[in-house]
Parts: sequence; structure tokens; C-alpha cells
Amino acid sequence: MRRIAFWAGVDEGVNVGGCVMWDFSTDDAFQEKLDWAARLVREEIEPLDVLFPGHAEPYDRGSEVFREVVRPLQRRVREQGLWAAHLPPALGGMGMGQVHLGLLNEILGRSSWAPMCFGTQAPDSGNAEILAHYATEEQRKEYLEPLLDGRIVSTFAMTEPTGGADPGGFTCTAVRDGDEWVIDGEKWFASNYPLAAFVIAMVVTDPEVPVHQGASMILIPAGTPGMEMVRGTGMGGEPLGEGVHGYLRFTGCRVPAENLLGEPGSGFLIAQTRLGGGRLHHAMRSVGQCRKALEMMTERIASRRTRGGPLADQQAVRHQLADTWIQIEQFRLQVLHAAWHMDKAARTGDRADARRARLHVSGVKVATPRVLVDVAYRALHLHGALGVSNELPLTKMWHSGPTLGVADGPTEAHQDVVARLLLKGVEPADDPLFGSAHLPTRLAAARARYADRLPETAVTW
Repeated sequence: MRRIAFWAGVDEGVNVGGCVMWDFSTDDAFQEKLDWAARLVREEIEPLDVLFPGHAEPYDRGSEVFREVVRPLQRRVREQGLWAAHLPPALGGMGMGQVHLGLLNEILGRSSWAPMCFGTQAPDSGNAEILAHYATEEQRKEYLEPLLDGRIVSTFAMTEPTGGADPGGFTCTAVRDGDEWVIDGEKWFASNYPLAAFVIAMVVTDPEVPVHQGASMILIPAGTPGMEMVRGTGMGGEPLGEGVHGYLRFTGCRVPAENLLGEPGSGFLIAQTRLGGGRLHHAMRSVGQCRKALEMMTERIASRRTRGGPLADQQAVRHQLADTWIQIEQFRLQVLHAAWHMDKAARTGDRADARRARLHVSGVKVATPRVLVDVAYRALHLHGALGVSNELPLTKMWHSGPTLGVADGPTEAHQDVVARLLLKGVEPADDPLFGSAHLPTRLAAARARYADRLPETAVTW
């Protein structure tokens, strides 16, 4: 029997009655791992979301909850072979393909603590990949090893107050001065900075060329003189001045020359290495959030009574539930299909495959905030006043939609990527006025094609 394991991204298939068909199943061994992860998240990690709801708390390595609760959970994850599953075995990970990561991240998306317990939290996961490829042996020992072990956290600083999502507006520079780089400028929304052991920042090293050719990545240890936090920035609902996202200012901040990661001017190439997978992983975890909202909706509809009867008797309510399930399933398949394309591109190394993967990842990036907002809103609305209160997680879930709409590049930028890739290589129609689908034109061509085989009256329009 030949198998086509579509989601695994390998060229196999299932022969049923002489026909080869797509197989959407998960192999038994990996499904056992997923079932174990699902039990751990539901029974032991999701309670941490209730006990410690702050955005920064999972990243605080000095906290008692990290030592007494998280570290033992991390050890259990390691024993199951699921620790840092996105990283290659050489870095202590599983080297999972994107499809298997998608199935795992659906589960982890249910809890803000779960990625930390499984070693897949952002931005540490992407920073680890950067250090693995571009750091010196000494830097790997000082920063990469404890990062992979979960003993420290890190910051990725790319966005700027003046540039926002437009890299052409970046003004944070690094100038070579002998054996050092001198950094001046500001960075905005530098996640985890107050708790981080180091920062990886995008800086302009050559202002005379376009920013995509003149930007570089640089490693800045915490406590380096000249790097200060103007203030902490939180998410909506958090008190002013608090939060895990730092507004950073660099004033004559000096680091050794070897702290430049990769070649000068390669910053955007390095950034895309981490951002492509990161965008997809956000979407994977969003599937988990949406499914959690769906569970809350079904429970509410099955439990609540209104106007003398069950809420489930209301046709409009049932339609909302159906629409939600359909939207989640469509989105999940889109995410896993994009993951399959990424796995295929990684396997073949073909530029055309890489271009298709980029198209699908950008499409997922556009869809993610929309689906999250739609699903969370329906769940919130069905719960009435309780839904908008601080006694349910739905408002926080809803807020994650707009957040992901600006994270890792705004939605509009990725809509443009999708459109440009779809238009790439498309030839204009021979008839620019009516196009190639014009029925009178096609009818004339069809008549001419079959004129010697059909009577003239046999084809009408």
C-alpha cells in the first residue's frame, strides 16, 4: 500500500480500491505525543494562566513559580522528546518539520505559559536560530546554551518609534570605531527587555545604500553602558509604565566588533530566517486559541436558557456556532497547507518552492488576525456581559487579533506580498478590453476549432 502523507509533506499515498487518495491522518507514534502534550497543557499548564495572568510572568527566570513549577514541567517535556521541537537535533531540539510543529502548536496555543514549558516561546526561539548560525563559539557558550536550556530569555529589537513597520524610516545606527561598534538611536516594543540577558537589534551600518542592503544584526548584552529603557510598555489593559515591552534608547553604546552577527548589510536576510517561521507559528497557536473559544461557545449554548427555552433552540445562535466551526476548519487547513509548502521548500531547496511557501505564509499572516477577531467576537457576544468582563479570557483573546495584525509586519504589507507574487509572470490578455474569458470571442474561436466536425447550427449562444 502506497501512502500520500499530505500533512507530513512526504511523497507517499494511500491506495483505496485502486485509487490513490490524500491522507489527512497523523501517524500513531506522533499522535501519542500530541495526546500527551494536550493532557499536560489542559491539566497542569492552563491553570498557570489563571494563577499568573501577567504578560511578563512566564519570562521571569528569577520567580519562584519558574523554579518550582516551570522547570519540572520543562524536564517532563524533555523526557517526551518535545523540547524546542522547532530546533535541529544539534541544538537540542527535535528538528520537526513545520507540519508537525503546526499540530503541536495548536495545543500550545491554548495557554500563554505552554510555549515556555515546551521551549518554543518568542522571541527566544528565533534568537536561538540566529545565534546558532552567526554567533562565535564564545557567544554560543555564553548566550545560546543557557537560552536553549531555558535558563535565560532574550529580546529581539527591530521596530523603531519613527520607522514603525517601514524599515526605510529606521534611524538606529551602528558605526565602526576601531574594534568596537557604537550604537545610537531608539527601538520600540522590544519584547522581554526588562528580563532579558541580551538583545539582538537591527541597526543601520551603511546609511549610503538602501536599508535592505545597509542594515545589520548586532548582539548587545544586558547592562551594556549606553543602552537604557526609556519606559516599559504594556498591552491594552495593563497599567501605564508597566509591561514586558521596552522602549529602548542607545546613546554611544559600545559593543565589541565581533558582536555583529553575520556580514554587514545582511540584517534583513537574517531577520527573514526567523520571521517566516515565526509568522506561521503565531497562526498555529491561534488555531488553538480559536478552538478554545469554540469550546466555550458550545458549552454556553448547551447550558444557557433564554426566553423560556435552551439557547440551542435559537436558530441564529446555531448559525453562529456553525459559521465559527467552518471558519476555524478553513483556517486550520490553510495554516497546515502553508506549513506543508515550507517543509517542501526546505526539502527541495528550489527557489520556486520557496516563493510558493512565501505566498502561503503571507496569506496565513493576513488571515490570522481576522479569524481571531471574528471567532473571539462571536464567543464574547454569546456570553453577553460575562463575555466582556474580566472573569473570562475572551477580551484578552480578542485583543490578540489586532496585536497579530501588526506583529511581524502589518497585514497590509503581507496583502501586498500575496498580490505581487500572484501577479508575478502573469501575461496581459491579448485583448486588453474584454480579456481572455469574453464569451463572444471564445464562441467564435470554438466554432472555428470545430467547424469541420459540427454543423454551423449545432453551436448557438
